[in-house]
Amino acid sequence: MDPKWDEDQPIYRQLRDRVVAMILEGVLADGDALPSVRNVAAEYRLNPLTVLKGYQELVDEGLVEKKRGRGMFVNEGARTKLLKAERRRFLDKEWPRVRATIDRLGLDEAELLRSKIPNKDAGVEND
Repeated sequence: MDPKWDEDQPIYRQLRDRVVAMILEGVLADGDALPSVRNVAAEYRLNPLTVLKGYQELVDEGLVEKKRGRGMFVNEGARTKLLKAERRRFLDKEWPRVRATIDRLGLDEAELLRSKIPNKDAGVEND
C-alpha cells in the first residue's frame, strides 16, 4: 500500500479503497488475510482505530469477514462482487463522459482501435 494520503478524503476511506484495489488487482485473493490492524497502523503511523474503521467498511460491504482471534479475511467472491460494481459504476458514471469526449473530438471506432494503448502486462505500448 502507498503511504501517501490525500488530504481531501478521510484516511479510513482511502485505506478501504486501497484494499479494494488490492482485491481487484489480485494482490489479495479469496480467503487471504488482510494485514493486521496493528501492522498497518505501525507501518503507516496511523491510529489503529482509523485502520479498524477502514476495515469495518469492508466488513459492512460483505467483502471481508472477521474471524475472532485470527484476523480479517477476504470473502469468497469479493473480487467478482467488486468487478460487477466497478463495471456498473464505469458504465453509469465514466463512460458517458468518455463517449461525449469521443463524439466531441470526432473520433471513430477504427481510429480508436488503431491508437496506442499501454499494455499493463508487458509494460509496452501496442501499435
